[in-house]
Amino acid sequence: MTTITPYLWFDNNAEEAITLYSSLFDDAKITNQARYPEGMPQAGLLMNVEFDLAGQKFIALNGGPHFAFTEAVSFLVSVETQDEVDRLWNALTAEGGQESRCGWLKDRFGLSWQIVPSALGRYLSDPDPERAGRVMRAMMQMTRIVIADLDAAAAG
Repeated sequence: MTTITPYLWFDNNAEEAITLYSSLFDDAKITNQARYPEGMPQAGLLMNVEFDLAGQKFIALNGGPHFAFTEAVSFLVSVETQDEVDRLWNALTAEGGQESRCGWLKDRFGLSWQIVPSALGRYLSDPDPERAGRVMRAMMQMTRIVIADLDAAAAG
Protein backbone atom coordinates (compact mmCIF):
# COMPACT_ATOMS: atom_id res chain seq x y z
CA MET A 1 0.00 0.00 0.00
CA THR A 2 1.33 3.44 -0.91
CA THR A 3 1.26 6.06 1.84
CA ILE A 4 2.19 9.72 2.12
CA THR A 5 3.66 10.97 5.39
CA PRO A 6 4.34 14.65 6.14
CA TYR A 7 7.98 14.98 7.22
CA LEU A 8 8.60 18.06 9.34
CA TRP A 9 12.09 19.60 9.62
CA PHE A 10 12.73 21.40 12.89
CA ASP A 11 15.91 23.14 13.96
CA ASN A 12 16.38 21.48 17.37
CA ASN A 13 12.95 21.61 19.01
CA ALA A 14 11.03 18.72 17.44
CA GLU A 15 10.48 17.10 20.82
CA GLU A 16 8.94 20.28 22.23
CA ALA A 17 6.71 20.62 19.14
CA ILE A 18 5.54 17.00 19.25
CA THR A 19 4.78 17.34 22.97
CA LEU A 20 2.55 20.34 22.18
CA TYR A 21 0.87 18.76 19.15
CA SER A 22 0.25 15.49 21.01
CA SER A 23 -1.42 17.39 23.86
CA LEU A 24 -3.97 18.87 21.45
CA PHE A 25 -5.45 15.70 19.97
CA ASP A 26 -7.03 12.96 22.08
CA ASP A 27 -5.83 10.08 19.90
CA ALA A 28 -2.24 11.34 19.48
CA LYS A 29 0.56 8.87 19.98
CA ILE A 30 4.30 8.67 19.47
CA THR A 31 5.05 5.46 17.60
CA ASN A 32 8.84 5.53 17.21
CA GLN A 33 11.76 7.75 18.09
CA ALA A 34 15.52 7.81 17.72
CA ARG A 35 18.10 10.05 19.36
CA TYR A 36 21.43 11.21 18.01
CA PRO A 37 24.13 8.86 19.33
CA GLU A 38 26.98 9.72 21.67
CA GLY A 39 29.92 11.30 19.94
CA MET A 40 27.80 13.52 17.69
CA PRO A 41 27.41 17.25 18.37
CA GLN A 42 23.66 16.72 18.87
CA ALA A 43 24.13 13.68 21.18
CA GLY A 44 21.00 12.96 23.16
CA LEU A 45 18.84 15.26 21.05
CA LEU A 46 15.85 13.63 19.42
CA MET A 47 16.80 12.86 15.82
CA ASN A 48 13.57 11.45 14.36
CA VAL A 49 10.17 10.91 15.89
CA GLU A 50 7.19 9.24 14.26
CA PHE A 51 3.80 10.22 15.63
CA ASP A 52 0.10 10.12 14.80
CA LEU A 53 -2.34 13.01 15.12
CA ALA A 54 -6.02 12.56 14.31
CA GLY A 55 -5.26 9.39 12.37
CA GLN A 56 -2.49 10.98 10.25
CA LYS A 57 1.09 9.73 10.52
CA PHE A 58 3.89 12.33 10.70
CA ILE A 59 7.65 12.24 11.09
CA ALA A 60 9.65 15.05 12.66
CA LEU A 61 13.39 15.62 12.41
CA ASN A 62 15.77 17.82 14.33
CA GLY A 63 17.80 18.72 11.27
CA GLY A 64 19.34 22.05 12.21
CA PRO A 65 18.69 25.63 11.11
CA HIS A 66 19.05 25.03 7.36
CA PHE A 67 15.35 25.16 6.47
CA ALA A 68 12.29 26.92 7.86
CA PHE A 69 8.56 26.36 7.49
CA THR A 70 6.58 28.67 5.21
CA GLU A 71 2.89 29.34 4.69
CA ALA A 72 3.12 27.37 1.43
CA VAL A 73 2.28 24.29 3.51
CA SER A 74 -0.22 24.30 6.36
CA PHE A 75 -2.28 21.83 8.33
CA LEU A 76 -6.04 22.35 8.19
CA VAL A 77 -7.87 21.20 11.29
CA SER A 78 -11.63 20.94 10.83
CA VAL A 79 -13.59 21.30 14.07
CA GLU A 80 -17.25 21.46 15.02
CA THR A 81 -17.52 23.90 17.92
CA GLN A 82 -16.28 27.32 18.95
CA ASP A 83 -14.76 25.73 22.04
CA GLU A 84 -12.59 23.56 19.77
CA VAL A 85 -11.62 26.54 17.63
CA ASP A 86 -10.67 28.53 20.72
CA ARG A 87 -8.79 25.70 22.45
CA LEU A 88 -6.62 24.91 19.43
CA TRP A 89 -6.15 28.58 18.51
CA ASN A 90 -5.05 29.53 22.01
CA ALA A 91 -2.68 26.58 22.36
CA LEU A 92 -1.06 27.04 18.95
CA THR A 93 -0.62 30.82 19.22
CA ALA A 94 0.71 30.69 22.79
CA GLU A 95 4.33 31.47 23.62
CA GLY A 96 5.22 33.25 20.41
CA GLY A 97 2.74 31.91 17.87
CA GLN A 98 1.30 34.40 15.40
CA GLU A 99 -2.29 35.02 14.40
CA SER A 100 -3.02 35.62 10.76
CA ARG A 101 -6.25 36.07 8.83
CA CYS A 102 -9.15 33.81 7.97
CA GLY A 103 -8.41 31.13 10.54
CA TRP A 104 -4.68 30.85 9.75
CA LEU A 105 -1.92 30.99 12.35
CA LYS A 106 1.69 30.07 12.86
CA ASP A 107 2.68 28.18 15.98
CA ARG A 108 5.80 29.12 17.92
CA PHE A 109 7.82 26.70 15.78
CA GLY A 110 6.80 28.49 12.57
CA LEU A 111 4.42 25.79 11.32
CA SER A 112 1.22 27.11 9.71
CA TRP A 113 -2.19 25.82 10.73
CA GLN A 114 -5.76 26.58 9.67
CA ILE A 115 -8.34 26.13 12.42
CA VAL A 116 -11.63 25.97 10.55
CA PRO A 117 -15.10 25.18 11.86
CA SER A 118 -17.07 22.89 9.55
CA ALA A 119 -19.83 25.55 9.53
CA LEU A 120 -17.64 27.67 7.25
CA GLY A 121 -17.59 25.02 4.52
CA ARG A 122 -21.34 24.53 4.78
CA TYR A 123 -21.98 28.26 4.49
CA LEU A 124 -19.54 28.82 1.63
CA SER A 125 -21.14 26.02 -0.38
CA ASP A 126 -24.66 27.32 0.25
CA PRO A 127 -26.71 27.35 -2.97
CA ASP A 128 -27.70 30.95 -2.19
CA PRO A 129 -24.78 32.99 -3.58
CA GLU A 130 -25.74 36.05 -1.54
CA ARG A 131 -25.62 34.10 1.73
CA ALA A 132 -22.31 32.47 0.77
CA GLY A 133 -20.94 35.90 -0.19
CA ARG A 134 -21.93 37.46 3.14
CA VAL A 135 -20.22 34.65 5.00
CA MET A 136 -17.10 34.96 2.85
CA ARG A 137 -16.91 38.72 3.47
CA ALA A 138 -17.35 38.17 7.21
CA MET A 139 -14.67 35.47 7.30
CA MET A 140 -12.23 37.71 5.40
CA GLN A 141 -12.43 40.21 8.29
CA MET A 142 -11.59 37.62 10.96
CA THR A 143 -8.38 36.31 12.42
CA ARG A 144 -9.77 33.48 14.57
CA ILE A 145 -13.00 32.28 12.99
CA VAL A 146 -16.05 32.94 15.18
CA ILE A 147 -18.97 30.67 14.36
CA ALA A 148 -21.57 33.06 15.81
CA ASP A 149 -20.34 35.77 13.43
CA LEU A 150 -20.60 33.34 10.50
CA ASP A 151 -24.15 32.51 11.61
CA ALA A 152 -25.03 36.21 11.80
CA ALA A 153 -23.59 36.87 8.33
CA ALA A 154 -25.50 33.93 6.89
CA ALA A 155 -28.75 35.16 8.46
CA GLY A 156 -28.19 38.55 6.82
